[in-house]
Amino acid sequence: VQLVESGGGLVQPGGSLRLSCAASGFTFRRYVLSWYRQAPGKERELVARIATTGSDRNYADSVKGRFTISRDNGKNTAYLQMNSLKPEDTAVYYCAAGKAWGAYDYWGQGTQVTVSS
Repeated sequence: VQLVESGGGLVQPGGSLRLSCAASGFTFRRYVLSWYRQAPGKERELVARIATTGSDRNYADSVKGRFTISRDNGKNTAYLQMNSLKPEDTAVYYCAAGKAWGAYDYWGQGTQVTVSS
């Protein structure tokens, strides 16, 4: 079982990044997919979550209107489109898959996102 995040990097405030989470070793389409982030010295927080079919999504208040979560079950991949990035979005971003809403059975290794001028 693997979840591999990619797409992180250094971006200026106001810029955009698209994170990907590639899954293998389990039936991706049956799992809820979530993106979390953890900044230095802070607890890990939920950023966004998407249901198995993509019909339901929710977002942290801090990213509503700026981030969009999506998934392609045919490619076993989930995405996090991040626009209008702010320095406070700087963190390691993780994807997690669970069989139920709020469950976390598998985690990726994380990808660093740094927003700085």
